Order: sequence, then C-alpha cells, then structure tokens
Amino acid sequence: MCQSCLKEWHPAIAANKSNFKVKKGEVIFNEGDPVKGIYFVYEGNIKVHKRWGQEKELIIRFASKGAIFGHRGLGSNDIYPISATAMSDSVICYIDLAFFEATLKVNTALTYNLMLFFAGELQESERKMRNMAHMPVKGRIAQALITLQEQFGTKKGGAIGIILSRQDLASFAGATYETVFRVINDLVKEELISLKGKEITISNTKNLALLTQDNF
Repeated sequence: MCQSCLKEWHPAIAANKSNFKVKKGEVIFNEGDPVKGIYFVYEGNIKVHKRWGQEKELIIRFASKGAIFGHRGLGSNDIYPISATAMSDSVICYIDLAFFEATLKVNTALTYNLMLFFAGELQESERKMRNMAHMPVKGRIAQALITLQEQFGTKKGGAIGIILSRQDLASFAGATYETVFRVINDLVKEELISLKGKEITISNTKNLALLTQDNF
C-alpha cells in the first residue's frame, strides 16, 4: 500500500493504520463477520479459508509478508465470505474500510495494482476450480507443493519455506487427510519428495510437475 501511494498520502496512512499482534492459530475474522476494514501482513503467515461442507475447510490462499487480505469483503458485500487465521505468530496492519476506499480514490497507482491483483486471484480461483473438477488428487497435491515452494521459497537445506500440517495441506489441495497421507508416502517412494520431520523437500521438481500436466 505504501509503495503504491503518493508520498504526500503517507502521513494520512500513518494516522489511520493500526498494528496488532496475533498468535499462531488465532482467528483474525470469521466467515460471516461484518466487514470493517482491510488487513496487511507485516510479519508472519496467514491462511485465508472458507467452509467446505459441514466439517471441512478449503484454503483459498496464503498471505505472507506484504500481502493484503480481507479484500474479498470489498464491494456490495457487508460480510466477509472467507475467514483468516494466523499460521504463525504474526504482526498485522489494519486499515479502516472508509479510509481504504478514500485511499483508492486518491491513489490511482494503488487502484490499478489492486485491479491487477484481483485479476490474478480470479484466474487462480478458476484454475483451482478446474483442477478440483478434473485433475486427479495426486496432481492436485503435487501442484499444492509446487505452489508453496514458489510462494515461500526454500530453507537452507532445501525444504519448502513453510511447514504445513497434513490437514492444512489437504485443505489447500482440496483432498482428505487420509488421501494426502497416502499420496505423500507414494511421492516419497517415487523419490519426488523427501521428508524430515514435518518439513517437505521437493527432490525432483520436473517429474513432480509432470503430475500436474493436462492429461485429463
């Protein structure tokens, strides 16, 4: 937000923003809560998720340092259509909705960048919907691992730069916990990934990516 706004607008941002800390597992807002503002990640990782059936959830995306979330409540909706939960101890910046909308009217570069961001999110949502309908579950899990590595990079030893529980990985891939457990073991046997505790390392990116190709 600060990078895309006019320098003259920065004092107004400083006067209207508020930062707060959240603990791992803390819910920032729930699906169905009234929309009051927009959030940015200063430090940490946030999962944006939605109810999927009665007892399941689907992780829509992960918001890491610098990312916006809560923007799905913009527009005619007066309630959040998704939930946001901290995946680690995090620092969040909150901007009141009225001030954020005023900021968009004054700062055309921010408005343009937000429009491009929305377009990218729409394309990604359409891709995930198509994959959910047509791609075999093994391909979806492979795609989830590749996406996580692209977003979070790798640690010093080569492991994906974020640790997910098997349940969160299942929610991100649109699969069941049991299926993820089985597929992960298969991928290890095929030497496409390796495990060390809860860390996952992609050992053969090329062959793992082959599982995601349009062969369906």
